[in-house]
Amino acid sequence: MTYRKLSLAACPALLMVGCATPADSDYPSLAVRDIERAEGQFDVGPPQTIDVPAVETPLSGPLPEQLATLVARATEAHRAFTSALPTAERRVAAASGAAIGSDSWAAAQVALADLDSSRSLASVPLGDLDILYAAASVQADDTAAIEAARSQVIALVAEEDAALERLRARVR
Repeated sequence: MTYRKLSLAACPALLMVGCATPADSDYPSLAVRDIERAEGQFDVGPPQTIDVPAVETPLSGPLPEQLATLVARATEAHRAFTSALPTAERRVAAASGAAIGSDSWAAAQVALADLDSSRSLASVPLGDLDILYAAASVQADDTAAIEAARSQVIALVAEEDAALERLRARVR
């Protein structure tokens, strides 16, 4: 037992011997060399410009017309959503205590699916706006008008999402 303790205590000492090397060894010093010292200034030269090719988008026409068309499509889809919302609310209210698979539950699910379809129609213009925004960002163009249109459509879609979430919570 004592022999084991002594051998375990000697092991780290033997390993440390390998770390000590004489000054005249063949290994290089880890000190900073003269060439590694920072002196003078580093001149990077004139900035280079990058020729960025035009990003193709599926839309055509001037940007203001594209934005107006996309916002109008999203607004029309939101109008369809809000017109279908009262029917869905009535069907969800009728199915709120019904068993899963009952006629009232199925009618509520169909009404919610109709609302989902209207919501997806509002999301398509949002995707197109995202494409325009990405293309303008890559081209380093002004994105303020696109951001404003996106904000309008995002607000419509967020309103629809909130209504769907509220109705789905009542049908579960």
